[in-house]
Amino acid sequence: VIGCVLSDLHNPFFADVADGIEESAVNGGYRAILSAGFLEPEREAAAVETLLQLQADGLIMLGPMMPISRIEAAARNVPVVVVGLKTRARTLDSVRNDDEAGAAAVVDHLVGLGHERIAHIHAGSVGGSRGRRQGYESAMVHHGLGAHVRSVRGAFTEAGGVRAMRSIIESAELPTAVFVANDLAAMGALEALHVAGLRVPEDVSLVGYDDIITSHSARVALTTVAQPSMAMGRTAARLLIERLDEGRSESRHIVLPPQLVVRGSTAGPAPR
Repeated sequence: VIGCVLSDLHNPFFADVADGIEESAVNGGYRAILSAGFLEPEREAAAVETLLQLQADGLIMLGPMMPISRIEAAARNVPVVVVGLKTRARTLDSVRNDDEAGAAAVVDHLVGLGHERIAHIHAGSVGGSRGRRQGYESAMVHHGLGAHVRSVRGAFTEAGGVRAMRSIIESAELPTAVFVANDLAAMGALEALHVAGLRVPEDVSLVGYDDIITSHSARVALTTVAQPSMAMGRTAARLLIERLDEGRSESRHIVLPPQLVVRGSTAGPAPR
């Protein structure tokens, strides 16, 4: 049995990763049990403890909110793989996409359209947010736009996107483009823009990250960065099964490439 802890049941990205885990687990003779942390480190820790009490053979943690020290403590009991978290810990394995490269691709795309005043809504240090913020800031400096770097704290939720976008709209200068750290928050940002009477992309271009199913719809048509979610899930399960069935002890940290998906939410900036 493989125990899987999802940080957010409401994020379709994690459902896609879980599908990949289940596929590889079944092929390897295992079954997956899902639990959730509801974006709270203590509830996540409780879910881990429950799975250990149920004698799960190994754990996969998707977008964990727990401190890495507590995850490493769990890895003393069973093999652990983390998904979507940058780490070089020697006691566990990890699978993530290249967040820095994905964010840089977003900035390159927006600059190519003619944008300079590009803001970023991040989610602090959780999950891939830190890498996406670093990639955004480095790419802005690379394009000579360091003076326009503007990072606003939000969260990996629709409410976090609404809150951050409202603060941007109420500020002295509205950016011509906003890059949001994940698609759920981008949906919230889109709602805040709509309520304020601002059009996407005519007034503000908008970019997300994850390529969840909602971003595909004609109504949203969100330009975003696609993480290889199914491949990340399959890889995580295979890494765990390698430790369980083959006795591998050395850690492995795998980084998969993201892909920019351009849709209708980005265009050249309107005349000032």
